[in-house]
Amino acid sequence: MRPTIPLKLSAIAFTLLWFGWMLWWSGEYDPGNVIILAVCSAVVGYIWYRVMGWWFRRISLLPHDGSGPGANR
Repeated sequence: MRPTIPLKLSAIAFTLLWFGWMLWWSGEYDPGNVIILAVCSAVVGYIWYRVMGWWFRRISLLPHDGSGPGANR
């Protein structure tokens, strides 16, 4: 398994939880509100993925250049 797969899965989980929380917190289920929250949640999930990837590389939990165990698979 590639070293970034758990990071990607956790970013997806974070995005879904963020979307659900923001939808519940706003209390409005209009189609426009749902679309705006979905787009914002995707942006937040992507930013979270990039920041956590940077942080894990900084503390050496991920390889710096994409190489490492399972990188060629």
